[in-house]
Amino acid sequence: MATTTPPVILSATVDSESATVLDDELRRRYATDYEVVTCVSYQHARAVLDGLRRWRRPVAMILSCYNPSDRDGLTFLRRARALHPAAKRAVVVRWGDFDSSGAVFRAIAEGHAELSLLRPERRRDEEFHGSITDALDDWHLANGSGFEAVRLIGMANERTHTLRDLFGRNHIPIGYLEADSEAGRQALLALDLDDPGTELPVLSLLFTMPPTTLVNPTDIEIADAFGLMSPPSPEVLYDVIVIGAGPSGLAAAVYAASEGLRALVIEQQAVGGQAGTSSLIRNYPGFSRGVSGAHLAYRAFQQAWPFGAEFLFMRAATGLRVDGPDRIVGLSDGGSVRGRSVVVANGVDYRRLGIPALEDLLGRGVYYGAAVSEAPAMAGSPVFVVGGGNSAGQAALHLAKYAHHVTLAVRSAQLAASMSEYLIAALESTRNVSIEYGVQIAGGSAVDGCLDVVRVERLDDAHVEARPARGLFVLIGSMPHTQWLAGTVQLDATGFVLTGRDVDRAVAGERTPLPLETSVPGVFAIGDCRRGSVKRVATAVGEGAAVIATLHAYLAESASAMGRAGAGGPAG
Repeated sequence: MATTTPPVILSATVDSESATVLDDELRRRYATDYEVVTCVSYQHARAVLDGLRRWRRPVAMILSCYNPSDRDGLTFLRRARALHPAAKRAVVVRWGDFDSSGAVFRAIAEGHAELSLLRPERRRDEEFHGSITDALDDWHLANGSGFEAVRLIGMANERTHTLRDLFGRNHIPIGYLEADSEAGRQALLALDLDDPGTELPVLSLLFTMPPTTLVNPTDIEIADAFGLMSPPSPEVLYDVIVIGAGPSGLAAAVYAASEGLRALVIEQQAVGGQAGTSSLIRNYPGFSRGVSGAHLAYRAFQQAWPFGAEFLFMRAATGLRVDGPDRIVGLSDGGSVRGRSVVVANGVDYRRLGIPALEDLLGRGVYYGAAVSEAPAMAGSPVFVVGGGNSAGQAALHLAKYAHHVTLAVRSAQLAASMSEYLIAALESTRNVSIEYGVQIAGGSAVDGCLDVVRVERLDDAHVEARPARGLFVLIGSMPHTQWLAGTVQLDATGFVLTGRDVDRAVAGERTPLPLETSVPGVFAIGDCRRGSVKRVATAVGEGAAVIATLHAYLAESASAMGRAGAGGPAG
């Protein structure tokens, strides 16, 4: 969100002591880059927020207090959401005021506040400021920093949406211009690409000298233009090749590289996988204030890279074959990489609706996945989210910050079996979110090329109702990315990889597979693509750590076998 005026940090409380402390702390740290506003009455604060909305001023953060001297702060935060839905909302509590904790925790669980902060009791309270800095970092990631490393000029369609989402999830600052807008036409003219026959989208890499222009590029052309992490020689031998940079794959990369193994991670899209699209994960251990999936994934990437893990982006694994002690992975660019072992961690994708009228609107109102990058475009509009899992719940809550109303469409009769309780409570307490059970999406139609209506079918009586919708976000089912393994490793009937005891010994041979090992020795599977996975971020990370310990055992076994074979061979 490029702006000539600084974003606002607003604090409000009727507790005069807390007002003084917060005003002093916030101005001393943030007044250079933000406009800090302190209000000593909630009526004044609401008037200020209303004015900021009318003036289209961005509000990055809103703070209020909750303590024996101020019992109205939580109500204020709940109402402030309607005025500035994108702002981070924090409640400030006093150290030792344990009687207030129940109400504060309920407010966070119900989505009225996003984090709680302990009021500073001294100067340089880095715990307080660290929490604020994390929240502001998340706000800038979602709303843009004004800096463009890449400029994308295109039209609303699936390819443009995919690229916007990909760059955003990889923490690459991107600016987007509609090709038929005045700014878009001027940008194309400046690039001498104003010919009507120019293929879209157009990418301008502004960080290169001179800027690099790509016209309707393929993924591989984009990766090559970035000039980073080029494909290794097929003669390079890795200790482990990790397929997929979701939570499990990133954890495997961190542990492998930190333990001295030469590791290569291959990722077709963005770090984080499905988890990387989650706007806020609140039940991951160690992140009491919650963490966005994009930030969690990016931090894991930043851990693995300095340890020495190598990454190869924008290329997919297309095949796997055994060459003696080595495992060779074919790549979508026609090349291949060679490793002593392979860890398959390329996750799953959301199942498609398979409705032609809606499939034709991909990127133009219909999206598979949480599509955090599209949420601001839903401002003031009706939106549907399809699905009953945690990802669908997180998407609905995030979209509710912008949309006029969000309908969560669920096929089953309840959510308890598929969604965490904290998400259910937050959804039920969010005024512009409704949950409809026993329904499915049966169709839809467009106006001016973009989604305008969805058709909702009740499963009990097949009644279909046309409902207005500007956005349809589909997060249903699981389709493992394992087609490239068919015929090489054992899969179940739905495509999930069999590991350990699930492997059919009659096919695998006499050797018993190690835990997390597939039917092919030295090839392991972890995360959502493995049959029996729990499909939670924490368990995916745990499998990523566990597989490296198991992999060490395999590598030792393999080296021992080669040694025995060498000892039994002819003398040199």
